Amino acid sequence: MTDLHSPGRRRWLKSAGAVWLLSVSKIGLAASSHMVAIRIWPSSTYSRVTLESSTPLKYRQFALSNPERVVVDIDNIHLNPVLKSVGNLVRSDDPYIRNARVGQFDKNTVRLVLELKQNVTPKVFTLDPVAGIRNRLVLDLYPASASSKQYEDDPLLALLEDYNKGNLEENQPAAAPRPGKAGKDRPIVVMLDPGHGGEDPGAIGKHKTREKDIVLKIARRLKALIDKEPNMRAYMTRNEDVFIPLKVRVAKARKQRADLFISIHADAFTSRAARGSSVFALSTRGATSTAARYLARTQNESDLIGGVSKSGDRYLDHTMFDMVQSLTINDSLKFGGEVLARMGKINHLHKKTVDQAGFAVLKAPDIPSILVETAFISNLEEERKLRTSKFQQQVANSILAGIKAYFANGAPLAPRK
Repeated sequence: MTDLHSPGRRRWLKSAGAVWLLSVSKIGLAASSHMVAIRIWPSSTYSRVTLESSTPLKYRQFALSNPERVVVDIDNIHLNPVLKSVGNLVRSDDPYIRNARVGQFDKNTVRLVLELKQNVTPKVFTLDPVAGIRNRLVLDLYPASASSKQYEDDPLLALLEDYNKGNLEENQPAAAPRPGKAGKDRPIVVMLDPGHGGEDPGAIGKHKTREKDIVLKIARRLKALIDKEPNMRAYMTRNEDVFIPLKVRVAKARKQRADLFISIHADAFTSRAARGSSVFALSTRGATSTAARYLARTQNESDLIGGVSKSGDRYLDHTMFDMVQSLTINDSLKFGGEVLARMGKINHLHKKTVDQAGFAVLKAPDIPSILVETAFISNLEEERKLRTSKFQQQVANSILAGIKAYFANGAPLAPRK
């Protein structure tokens, strides 16, 4: 959970791995120089370049060959130290970008050139200001032609392609259940969802602990535990510092025909006194508490902060929301109760029952799904605990124990259609 209006929302930009951020007023630039930050987020799935400006950006994008390059001309801006820093932000292990450079193409146009390591399909779009982040120009670089092995190993790339075309729901019919009984005839399949990522850091603790980093570590620990179980197998919606839209996270769980979906987070509140672990499930009839309603609203705004193009969010008719089965929600509540009971053995519980609200990431109609708020990252003591390997492992152990208890106590042995 993130307090979207807190000063911490801007602070995270200063500590991100590939970021150059300067205050325009402090360095005395002319008013026409509006670029305030550039960030590059490499990942195995796609690389993102974000340019942040104090005013909306107008651009033209095209490609050049020999060598392969993506070129973006940006109107009505002038070179400044922020723009000139872009070449220093490209990491050597970036799968797609070899180097980046900028120049003043004419008196009112800056040209950004990205030299590539492979052919890409660029997706370029702009985003309005949100949560302390100003106007953004986003360049997402996807592989032009993924290998069949890439699609086979991980359906994420294909799902992102469908999402960007606005076809995600159309191309995601209900998957046929896996044959056999989960945990007996076949492994129990668990989809782990570390919240946030990339442009969206999640909540930020006083000591600059980023939610997206902590929950990824916990998810990796939990995956390792699950994969050691002879009758279980775990997948992750993300295993890198990359932004994945909420709908794509749900779609990946359905594509893998998961038996369970677990979204992992670290809570935050304006008062540092708030503490404790919580577990949430979906509700189709309104939130069961004011806190759950607030949390769902802020979590659902993750796409706005992480940055999605309008084409990717074309279908807003809540088709998946309407399809959610009451039986699946009941199973989610049972599963959540088992996890909450185990979390209560390692940490104070913020609330002793599973809370409910309209979380977008829990809307798989055929998969029991829960959201675990491991602790309050805004609480000084719990932020300290979240940073420790010991507590991260305790959380992973507790969730695994909840999974085992859920199936031991008569959980559905196969996903429903």
